[in-house]
Amino acid sequence: MILDGKCPTGPIEQTWDKHRFDLKLVNPANKRKYSVIVVGTGLAGGAAAASLGELGYNVQAFCYQDSPRRAHSIAAQGGINAAKNYPNDGDSIYRLFYDTIKGGDFRAREADVWRLAQVSNNIIDQCVAQGVPFARDYAGYLDNRSFGGAQVSRTFFARGQTGQQLLLGAYSALSRQIKAGTVKMYDRREMLDLVVVDGVARGITVRNLVTGEMESYSADAVCLATGGYVNVFYLSTNAMGCSVTANWKAHKKGAFFANPCYTQIHPTCIPQAGDYQSKLTLMSESLRNDGRCWVPKNKADLGKHPNEIPEEARDYYLERKYPSFGNLAPRDIASRAAKEQCDDGRGVGPGGRGVYLDFSTSIKRVGADTIKERYGNLFEMYEKITDEDAYKRPMRMYPAPHYSMGGLWVDYNLMSNIPGLFVLGEANFSVHGANRLGASALMQGLADGYFVIPYTIGGYLATVKPGQVGIDHTEFKKSVEDVKAEQSKLLGINGKKTVFEFMRELGGLMWENCGMARSKESLETNLKKIPALREEFWKNVKVTGSGAELNQQLENAGRTADFLEFGELMCRDAYHRNESCGGHFRVEFQDEGEAQRDDVNYCYVGAWEFKGVGKEPELHKEPLKFDNVHLAVRSYK
Repeated sequence: MILDGKCPTGPIEQTWDKHRFDLKLVNPANKRKYSVIVVGTGLAGGAAAASLGELGYNVQAFCYQDSPRRAHSIAAQGGINAAKNYPNDGDSIYRLFYDTIKGGDFRAREADVWRLAQVSNNIIDQCVAQGVPFARDYAGYLDNRSFGGAQVSRTFFARGQTGQQLLLGAYSALSRQIKAGTVKMYDRREMLDLVVVDGVARGITVRNLVTGEMESYSADAVCLATGGYVNVFYLSTNAMGCSVTANWKAHKKGAFFANPCYTQIHPTCIPQAGDYQSKLTLMSESLRNDGRCWVPKNKADLGKHPNEIPEEARDYYLERKYPSFGNLAPRDIASRAAKEQCDDGRGVGPGGRGVYLDFSTSIKRVGADTIKERYGNLFEMYEKITDEDAYKRPMRMYPAPHYSMGGLWVDYNLMSNIPGLFVLGEANFSVHGANRLGASALMQGLADGYFVIPYTIGGYLATVKPGQVGIDHTEFKKSVEDVKAEQSKLLGINGKKTVFEFMRELGGLMWENCGMARSKESLETNLKKIPALREEFWKNVKVTGSGAELNQQLENAGRTADFLEFGELMCRDAYHRNESCGGHFRVEFQDEGEAQRDDVNYCYVGAWEFKGVGKEPELHKEPLKFDNVHLAVRSYK
């Protein structure tokens, strides 16, 4: 099937404005007749629920945390991009559009990315109005700093807590609507199935994580804003509760999964300390504004204190390889460069899996107090974890899985191929394509929630009659029975291996064979081993307790079961794409370490249709056209 992204035509500068005008409207009185489910309360979900509630829709919002404030959006530390051009350094909406298309290695739709760049300035105004404490310069104006993949300063920030502060802004807007009664909040619920009636999304089945009770909820439209899937690697910067489950359940009900092999490996994370570590810690990319990445030139210096190694014996490898961008090279390039140094035997720290991020030059230039003002909380976090003072000794960093560029396929209106199912933020594949630039995640989440879905969902709802299907429909009852049956199966296995043993084993396979670098042979290995591991899981996992109570082992078992199915799809997508492109790096397709993209054969979105567990999925393609930023070799040298 050739997929239609429903992208508007005409001059790109007019596409979003014209499209909004052409969308059908729901008048204010009629909005009260429609109900919308929003799953996830991070930046995308929280902003969407608040905005839709403000418009007058009846919104039911769900999160598995004990509060919307606990969403993982808080972990995006460094900043949010917008084309305000406050530093007067040559930025514009077009330049932000260009940088994002290029950063995505030409695997994102032009129309979607233009819209993202266009609404970026509105996001900053919205957040300032909410009281988000963005950093300001001496005169009181909003301050900016640089991020990877750009040669202008366009990143707005709140020290190293930008995601948290933006989430508090969205949470305040959401709380207002909860108080007003337009949003009903359901916390400690995990979505375990999408209910589809006659091909249309009509509701969800959730598990009350406190009582174990199965609950059904119906609506006229469903919005998934449930984040990414990089916990498939087990060790990642994501919170341990982050999973692929909501997306995967929708996928098994017919939603296409697009570009799953594209994952972002973040270059600045605290290296793994031991075999039984449960997650990794992100250190904001903003640190690369003032920190310089290096390793010793000579292996003989590896045992020395870094401050004892003279300048001439240090290899500032990013500055050497990419002089135009230096330490602010995009994340996929910076990550692979760090791996290259470690593979060469010049990595630092335990196991040789680390590079230095050194602030001594910046401290000499601007003083330790200024560095503390910019990144103080990050330095404190680093010291708590490593017991090292980064003001006096360089930080040690190593790449780690961080963000998903793939996700459920959506059209320009953010609707999946299932009518009535909309997907927002990191849960969709929409704007980042092959590789997300730094400070774009927060931008996408808030753009989708505040400025896109309020228009596009109205265009859909105007075509449907409200309240056509309720929870008394047979599909809701069947959904509950199916979910209960799977959970009973998990509880009844009573094997000998824990859930985390299986998840750790899957993560090891994914990281080694489908991580920063993949090959035909490594992917073939995974496509044999993952099905075998999945078969063992269903015969030998041990899940204690019962389903009728708080049972985190059961929660994790369900998420692991989904990862064991999703991991195979991710490897299959990487296997079929015979090119290196952004976050997908096949070692067979490179030119002196740089990615070799194949635009003749792979300039498309690959969207997979589920055909059954263990069965080969069907690939559908959406061709990508570039009329405003022409296809070119992506170079940061």
